[in-house]
Amino acid sequence: MRSQYSWRAALAAGLLLLAPAARADGREPSTARTSTYEQLEVFARVLSYVQNNYVEPVDDKRLMQGAIKGMLETLDPHTVFMPPEVFKEMKIDTSGEFGGLGIEVARKGEGIVVVAPIDDTPAARAGIRAGDELVAIDGESLQGLGLSDVLQRMRGPAGKRVLLTIMREGFKAPRELAIIRDHVRIIPVEGALYGGLAHLKVKNFQDRTSLYLRKELDRLREQNGGKPLRGVVLDLRNNPGGLLDQAVAVSDLWLPGNLPIVSTRGRNGANATEERSKDRDTEPEYPLVVLVNAGSASASEIVAGALQDYGRATILGTQTFGKGSVQTVIELEDGSGLKLTIARYYTPKGRSIQEKGITPDYQVPETPGGKGAKEPQPREKDLDRHFKAEPSVASESEGVAKPKALPENVRDWDVTAKLTDHQLKMSLNYLNSVANGTARSPVKASNEAR
Repeated sequence: MRSQYSWRAALAAGLLLLAPAARADGREPSTARTSTYEQLEVFARVLSYVQNNYVEPVDDKRLMQGAIKGMLETLDPHTVFMPPEVFKEMKIDTSGEFGGLGIEVARKGEGIVVVAPIDDTPAARAGIRAGDELVAIDGESLQGLGLSDVLQRMRGPAGKRVLLTIMREGFKAPRELAIIRDHVRIIPVEGALYGGLAHLKVKNFQDRTSLYLRKELDRLREQNGGKPLRGVVLDLRNNPGGLLDQAVAVSDLWLPGNLPIVSTRGRNGANATEERSKDRDTEPEYPLVVLVNAGSASASEIVAGALQDYGRATILGTQTFGKGSVQTVIELEDGSGLKLTIARYYTPKGRSIQEKGITPDYQVPETPGGKGAKEPQPREKDLDRHFKAEPSVASESEGVAKPKALPENVRDWDVTAKLTDHQLKMSLNYLNSVANGTARSPVKASNEAR
């Protein structure tokens, strides 16, 4: 046993060769190495005791993965370790097709809650709602499980039944809901035309989202008889985000060239980047509304923030999720993956939306008068171990005003009379009034005042 422990201690010491030679916190490198070595020595001793003395045989791989997960769970909620099978599915997710239920989840306190069901997936069709708490899957409690384990239990071959136990506001006790897994193929963009106004629903930011969006715009122009669109509603509600480059490409569709879209800054200025628009294929200057809610997160907030900062779009809806951090994904030698938070991102005016979210120009509740709305959805500020907001680096004069109610001169429109989606209906009514000159865009008015 002594030789086994000595081998592990030597391995721990070897790991220290990978540590940086300088410390940002001011401690001398030798002090940092000594402290880390002491902790690794304790870890090696505990591992040896477990392997040699635990009451039943242990799986070394499972032990090490558990140790990694435990380490990362002391960090922010978006930094996670993914075993090979989970990492493989994550890569499939970004391609837009996987076997599963179609639920975006997050940890809140000791529980797992639904951030948003993805549109037109088994979960959405079964009635899963944002804010539902997942209590068990197939009768097994989720207590103490990490997010990657929960996702792994929900995903798998299409056609297999999964039993979710959920708790919801208004339930006296948890209820069971049987859902059949399906091939969740997410076409990221869907469009419809309303009297020359386009409604573009962007579900997430996966590979080729910007390409799908451009094709849908062209399809709707053709459906409009080849005539220019009178305006566009870019619907980012319940869009949990995705790939940063696609958020940049989508923003670029409506911005002229060489403008900053998003910047990132890590610890002590590391991982600093700035993404700019390109001077080609910019959409015409029609009125544009971006529709958001509490389920609009990450990449969705990048798009809304950039278009708001430049006055290119009017933001309607409710406060967004507030995820202002950037993750990089690292594939490890055994096929597992590490998703690591490396930076915060900032809008063109320097706003960090971490915890805060994007504030809409016009507050439009889910239902008329805000009555009968669902239980408030969880936001970044509700998640365990989330980063705290930073003071904005934007000047006071560049700050975004508090949301207002829609102008009284926004008129009902017979084209939207039968719509039951209140937020979409009001967005189209607003655009129609702006296009007809009976209402003014707040962003245009502010530009004229400069």
